[in-house]
Amino acid sequence: MNLEFIKYHKFSILMLLAAAAFYYSFGYDLAREDFMKLISLYAGLFFISFKLVQLEKPNFWFLAGAAIFFRLLFLFALPNLSQDFYRFIWDGRLIVEGFNPFLHLPVEWAGEQPKIQGQAELIQEMGTLSAANFTNYPPLNQFFFTVAAFLSGKSISGAVVVMRVITIAADLGILYFGRKLLTALKLPEHRIFWYILNPFIIIEFTGNLHFEGVMLFFLIWSFYLLYRKKWIWAALLLGLSISVKLLPLILLPLFLKFFRRNNRKEIPSLGNIDLPKLIAFYAIIISMVVLTFVPFFSEEILRNFFQSIGLWFGKFEFNASVFYIIRWIGFQFTGYNVIVYVGKILPLITLLILTALAFGKKRITFQSFLTTFLFGISAYFFLSTTVHPWYIATPLLLSVFTTYRYVILWSFMVILSYSAYSNPQFQENSWLIAAEYLSVIGVFIFEVLRQENLITGFSFRSLR
Repeated sequence: MNLEFIKYHKFSILMLLAAAAFYYSFGYDLAREDFMKLISLYAGLFFISFKLVQLEKPNFWFLAGAAIFFRLLFLFALPNLSQDFYRFIWDGRLIVEGFNPFLHLPVEWAGEQPKIQGQAELIQEMGTLSAANFTNYPPLNQFFFTVAAFLSGKSISGAVVVMRVITIAADLGILYFGRKLLTALKLPEHRIFWYILNPFIIIEFTGNLHFEGVMLFFLIWSFYLLYRKKWIWAALLLGLSISVKLLPLILLPLFLKFFRRNNRKEIPSLGNIDLPKLIAFYAIIISMVVLTFVPFFSEEILRNFFQSIGLWFGKFEFNASVFYIIRWIGFQFTGYNVIVYVGKILPLITLLILTALAFGKKRITFQSFLTTFLFGISAYFFLSTTVHPWYIATPLLLSVFTTYRYVILWSFMVILSYSAYSNPQFQENSWLIAAEYLSVIGVFIFEVLRQENLITGFSFRSLR
């Protein structure tokens, strides 16, 4: 960085240093119970990050360097907003010791003679909820846990560093392929920094070690190859993405839109779809996912895995929107929580919405194709019973390639959900949750009404 650059960019450099101080405080001097400090640091980082993008948008490598620098600041910090990483290390150490992580409940080994390194500490620190349930992390995710456990030996801090390097590498992959896709779509390349420099992404993935970033790396690489018409390789990568996190599975119906013959005069129907290619595409995806499960496979594993996944729809609830309204109405009429019933119905409604999006108006551009995905995943989360903050990363990345900005607001407002940790009973603040979703859904509706039928190639009128 030469003196002339410093002279003309001194304000940006000062903001970068201020953000570095904020990130350091976030990583090494913050308890998640201190909500006021958390929200203050986050608001400051959010302002600085987007100001940096605004001022330095022509300087790609300055922004890329800042993104890497901020992530490296977390390198030796233990995650302080989530204890999930203890379960990651547990699963990895089980595999290293020759145990199948899909067959063993951590709580069953509590108080027993140690079978893996750090057994008592890991079971205690991962929390009772995680310890009492089977793992729900797919095989490729387990591979990364195993690499971290193998390379770090007995050290928890060492395992954290290895996993952090993996998540940072995935973010750099997203930066690379995200930029290439933006350039291919003739969109401004600085848009990728709405994701890469977003403090939400840096804190949740590099800071808290959630592996959605690895899933999104394979997903965005897959989308880029799909744009280049290399759909076989795209399918293989999409299978790997699902094998990190299952979320992309729900988006599979939307690929009908890509394999539809692009004749605007045709009425959307199955007859307009290139069925041989579509079936082959799905077959490759499912085969790749199944292949990653082979080393762990047994009937008991499938039962345990899907039992764990089912809990998310029928038992767990956190930071929900539509469901909380339904739950309140249910209490008025029944006097009890209706999640057991509603948790099974809402996914079916989501599937109907995804089908409607897939068979909406004709696909016009690849950008409109990605917009359909953005709407689909947003609908899924609006109707979900559990929306942890890091889940919002998927719609945030998709929004970079569209004309919709409501997810950027969501990536800021979702931090309000952490207010639950400031309560000893882990009680959510209904007013803050309402503020989050009223603002996000309000902006979403405004943007849809403003842009409907102009850019996405889909109109809600076509469903009437």
